[in-house]
Amino acid sequence: MLTAYTNGKIFTGKAIETNKAVLTDNDKIVGITEADAIPSQYMPEDLKGFTLAPAFVDLQIYGGNSKLFSHDLSIESLKATYEYCLMGGCTQFMITMATNAIEKFIQGFDVVRAYWQQGGKGLLGLHLEGPYINPAKRGAHLEQCIKKPTVQEVTMLLQKGEGVFKMMTLAPEQCSDEVIDLLQQHNIIISAGHSNATYQQAINAFNKGIPAATHLFNAMSPFQHREPGMAGAVMNHSFVMSSIVCDGIHVDYAAVQVAKKVLQQRLFFITDAVSETITGEYQHLLRGDRYTLPDGTLSGSALTMLQCVKNAVAHVGISLEEALRMASAYPAQLLKDKQLGKIEKGHQADFVVFDDILGLQRVYC
Repeated sequence: MLTAYTNGKIFTGKAIETNKAVLTDNDKIVGITEADAIPSQYMPEDLKGFTLAPAFVDLQIYGGNSKLFSHDLSIESLKATYEYCLMGGCTQFMITMATNAIEKFIQGFDVVRAYWQQGGKGLLGLHLEGPYINPAKRGAHLEQCIKKPTVQEVTMLLQKGEGVFKMMTLAPEQCSDEVIDLLQQHNIIISAGHSNATYQQAINAFNKGIPAATHLFNAMSPFQHREPGMAGAVMNHSFVMSSIVCDGIHVDYAAVQVAKKVLQQRLFFITDAVSETITGEYQHLLRGDRYTLPDGTLSGSALTMLQCVKNAVAHVGISLEEALRMASAYPAQLLKDKQLGKIEKGHQADFVVFDDILGLQRVYC
C-alpha cells in the first residue's frame, strides 16, 4: 500500500522539516516530498499537525505489562513486552536476560525462535546480561550464577543461540582474549558492564574492539581522580558508545548532562525496564517510580523510551532532536542496522507520532 504521511512536522533524524510528506510503500520509505507534490497514487495519512519521527529502539529491556521474560519464558511474555514498548514509541527491542543458569538462557533462545516463527514483531534478538560479570559489581544480579567463561561454554551458547543470541554484557577483566575474540567472530555485540575494571583494563578492552558499555555509571568502576575506572575509560575513549538510564534515579540528571557533554553522539538511551514479579529468581517490586529487589536494591526502571526522551529534554537540557537520536539513530548505529533510526529512502517505515508536549499520539510499524 502506498501511503503519504502529511500535515505534520517530520523529524528525519537530522532535522525537523515542515510542509513535507513522507512517502511509504508498505514497510519501506520511498522518500520525502513537498506536501503539495504528493503523487496521486498515494493514500494520505493525516498527522493532524503532530510530529512524525523514527520509532525508537531499546537494546535492554527485561519485560513489560506484568511479564518478566526470564521468569515467564513464553511467547506471551514477548508479546506483552512488545506491547509495552509500543506504549513508549518503541517498535524494536532486544529482550534481555540477567545473570542466570545457562539452561535458562538456552530456553530463552528457543522461545525467541518460536516467537519469530509465529510472526512475532519487533524483537531484534536476545541480550544476555551476564553471567560473565564481576561479583563486586553485580548489582541486582544473582551471585550464585556469576562465573568466568570458558571457550567451551561460550561455543555452546553460540551454537544453541545461533541467529538469536545477538548481544552480551560482560566484565572484560573476567574474560580471556580467546572468549572476546570468539564472541566478536560471531558478530555478537559486546557491551562492557557490571565490571570493576581499572581504567587501563577497560581501555585495553575497548581497543580490542568492544564497541559499547552498559548503563553508564551503574555497576561499573567509578570515575575517580587517581583511578578513572571504567566510567572514565568510556568517556575518554574515541569511539566506544554507552547506554544510559535516563530516569534521574539510576543516574542523577546532572551526571547525564556531564556524560552527554563528553560523549556527544556516543551516548544513547535504554529503558532497563523490568516488570513486577514476586516469585522466582528475580523478584522486582514496584516502589513508586522504580523497581527494587525485596531488600531495597535498585533492580530496574519503570521507563519507556518516550519517557527517556521527555526526561532528557525537560531535566538534562538536551534538544528534542538530539534526544530523539539518542532513542533511535544511535542504538541503530551500534546495531549497524541501516534500516532503522532515520526517515530516509530505503529505511523501515517505523514511526512514532507525538504532540507538542511529547504526548504519544500514534505508532506506525
